[in-house]
Amino acid sequence: MPLVMPLALHTRRQALRLAPAAGQLRGLAGVDLPGEPLRLLVLGESTVAGVGVSCLQQALVGRLAQALAERLARPVSWRACGENGITAAQACKRLLPQVVDEPVDLALLVFGVNDTTHFSSLHRWQSSLACMADALAARGVQVAFSSVPPLRQFSALPWLLRRLLGARAALLDAGLKQVALRTGAGYYPVALEFSAAYLALDGYHPSGLGYRVWAQALAAAINPPATPAAL
Repeated sequence: MPLVMPLALHTRRQALRLAPAAGQLRGLAGVDLPGEPLRLLVLGESTVAGVGVSCLQQALVGRLAQALAERLARPVSWRACGENGITAAQACKRLLPQVVDEPVDLALLVFGVNDTTHFSSLHRWQSSLACMADALAARGVQVAFSSVPPLRQFSALPWLLRRLLGARAALLDAGLKQVALRTGAGYYPVALEFSAAYLALDGYHPSGLGYRVWAQALAAAINPPATPAAL
């Protein structure tokens, strides 16, 4: 820890800072398709806010909605609720209250990078994830978790930091799997090659291509509910 913290702070100061994506936080994919729209919520950190691309349609939420619409042959209404730099515990207090009463069929929770770099305790990490999953499931929402990204592959980090944070991310991801099992939520690995073509200019967040590949893998793996959630 004495070695990691100064290195992490130096890396953070030197890193290229990209802004969140612009545009509305809601949208509709597959507008010309028949049927009742699937109501999708994506809740999480900077990748939900669309850091790395210019608009949310090109980010994870928009790409996932489009891929689900194509696979299911039905419209998908989407809602993004993300904040750059947020941890799971902070999201439980700040983001969850914004969306918990909204009508949602499928919720994807995307956390882990900030909890890794902030060295959140395993207990706080798991309890915060369970808090969000349980609150949404109590409203009849199908909950899915995206895995903690493998920080050992992040090219923007020095090799020593990649190694140390990579080990920490793997620990949190194992804890995430346990929460998913206990809460009945889905768990889906980040299926993305962390090479330059799939990363934004900061070498940290996905590029437009990266978001698309990630979203397509999620859409192929997740089986959304066929009927709307009961409120």
